[in-house]
Amino acid sequence: MKPEIRLIASDLDGTLLLDGAQSLRPETCRLIHSLTARGIYFFAASGRQYPNLQRLFAPVKNEIGYICENGCLSFFQGEQIYKETMPRELGQEIMRAIWEREGCEILLSGVNTSYLQPKDMKYYYHMRDTVKNNVTLVPDIFQVREEYMKISVYMKRGIADSAAYWKERFGDRLTVVTSGFEWLDMMPKHVDKGFGMRKVLEYLEVEPEACMVFGDNYNDMEMLEMAGFPIAMEKAVPELKAVSRYQTGRVERVLEEVLAGTFRHTQGGSGYERIQ
Repeated sequence: MKPEIRLIASDLDGTLLLDGAQSLRPETCRLIHSLTARGIYFFAASGRQYPNLQRLFAPVKNEIGYICENGCLSFFQGEQIYKETMPRELGQEIMRAIWEREGCEILLSGVNTSYLQPKDMKYYYHMRDTVKNNVTLVPDIFQVREEYMKISVYMKRGIADSAAYWKERFGDRLTVVTSGFEWLDMMPKHVDKGFGMRKVLEYLEVEPEACMVFGDNYNDMEMLEMAGFPIAMEKAVPELKAVSRYQTGRVERVLEEVLAGTFRHTQGGSGYERIQ
């Protein structure tokens, strides 16, 4: 018999945010508030930065936790749980490689801002106005003094065709994952969302079997693999569906069933279906 669900974590882009959306529905925050009021922890688990996530979850921002930057950083109710960084020399090697490659832009992640030295100013406006990151324009990104957490490659035309190049070049020294159509993220070797979940569960003293996790892309894999209730989105990559026991078209439908107490008692409810 499955244990009671004590913690729910969800990816954002392609999971809670569908079809390119950049804001949450009011319904989503109402459901999250109902969960936290019942003592169920909720964590946003994303490649996004901490300030960006706080803006997205503004109505409940002080009720929930955050696994940010694909596992490099975590906060719960305003308190930093941990932060992971990479050696500066390695980070500079990555940025030089991105800078020299045509069509690629650098995103250097700090705790409260993202550093950019754009080749094309449209990239800066995209990050500031569409993604709504805290962004800092710098004249020389190699002179940024803050510790390096995550370094990302942005390719407007899509990252898929060049992902293998980055994994071959840096995969032996870093965690290298695609994080959406336009993005590839590089983090310290041991870091991913699964690492972030383990740190959070240890901090909150919650067993993995009592966790429900939602995701859609390769950077969600380790997080879903460790959860008692792994749920892939209907449009998730096939490899993620293979490690998930359920799938759904909308996270909110499953949250409604958790609140109603019906999720564990069905073989496939209104919002999800059993995969095996």
